[in-house]
Amino acid sequence: MEIKDQFYQYIQQLQDTITTKVEKIDGTVKFREDLWERPEGGGGRSRIIENGNVFEKGGVNISAVHGALPQSMQAYFGVQEADFFACGLSLVLHPKNPMVPTVHANWRYFEMYDKKGQLVDQWFGGGQDLTPYYLFEEDAMHFHSICKRACDLHDTDFYALYKKKCDDYFWNAHRNEARGIGGLFFDYCKASENRSMQDWYNFVTEVGDSFLEAYIPIVIKRKNLEYTDKQRDWQEIRRGRYVEFNLVHDKGTLFGLKTNGRIESILMSLPPHVQWVYDHTPETDSEEERLLTVLQHPKEWML
Repeated sequence: MEIKDQFYQYIQQLQDTITTKVEKIDGTVKFREDLWERPEGGGGRSRIIENGNVFEKGGVNISAVHGALPQSMQAYFGVQEADFFACGLSLVLHPKNPMVPTVHANWRYFEMYDKKGQLVDQWFGGGQDLTPYYLFEEDAMHFHSICKRACDLHDTDFYALYKKKCDDYFWNAHRNEARGIGGLFFDYCKASENRSMQDWYNFVTEVGDSFLEAYIPIVIKRKNLEYTDKQRDWQEIRRGRYVEFNLVHDKGTLFGLKTNGRIESILMSLPPHVQWVYDHTPETDSEEERLLTVLQHPKEWML
């Protein structure tokens, strides 16, 4: 089986596993499923959860699209006319309780072909990252420990490398702060003398398989904690920063918009309730200020 078929089969199964677990944790609502087709080639399966007991909004989407690479993306990749194939799973979960962090993950595979149909490039990318509204250090350490374990099974240098890439990537430069407390981010993972595409497949699927163990125990621990209207306001203000990153900086969002992707699936990452408060500053020595300090100065959680 070709790598692209192997990986597409994997993300179909992973989508089933994740949505089943999320529904069980929420206990009140089910995912709505949309099957869609892209006119230029390919399509996907979007699953959206809304207005649940635990999850206010979330999506676990898979897609496999192909066709001519648009001119805007030709310029981005520095290539002439080319065709492409891309498949992946992308998820975002926005919990209702501000004590539970938002989570994002994405695992993807890309191929590029010349006009004769010859494969000229291929790579994996992806990662998973956590965006808390209130900082529980033991939760951050748990999430990062699972990420590190998945990395260490393949290369003990991976965690430090991809944790740093995550901190650098999910950086809201116009705010001079991180979107969250990071995790892993990797891209352009290509075959080399030391590592085959099958090796990269094994690594990326290891990370994908670790997702539920990294996130669900945090949800279970925090989902029933009490919170105030003021803490809910803070959650919605921070969600505004999440939106800003996705619409201004995120390469995946921009790729989808520039390749005539399905707009509802691309923008499913946006939370339902958000605030932008003019010149908002947390109170001195508050839990909100403590979070902001960490976001402005990313920490090493595995020291």
